Amino acid sequence: MTLSRSMRTCLHSGRLALLAILVSSGIVLQILACALYNNWWPMLTVIMYLLLPMPLMFFLGSNSPSMMSNEGDGWVNFTKFLTGASVVGSIAIPSILKHAGVIGWGALTMELSSFVVFGIAILWLIQMNGEDEYSSVF
Repeated sequence: MTLSRSMRTCLHSGRLALLAILVSSGIVLQILACALYNNWWPMLTVIMYLLLPMPLMFFLGSNSPSMMSNEGDGWVNFTKFLTGASVVGSIAIPSILKHAGVIGWGALTMELSSFVVFGIAILWLIQMNGEDEYSSVF
């Protein structure tokens, strides 16, 4: 069963809207983790969220292999390392703050749930980009 072009566009727009809602809810959880407990130290995690896409944008060109493949040159491996370090930092910063007694369990839970929501959004974006719906239309 093939869908019409307008139906596919509508479904794709709906998926983009849900993706935007996911990212927005991740941001809201991040801010609530700070505002509800009147402690703004968990905002350090935002640095990692800002640094996370940078290696992908700078070092991974369009003619290089995918991030999921084992092959690649030194720049691809360096990109994978920096991305992994940013992901670990996104989990480690709130955990260290909790261990040091700077934040409480509630803020830690909201920070980690914000990380999970952002992770789901990124995985969904990768899956949506892999479908390539519009290339068959033209």
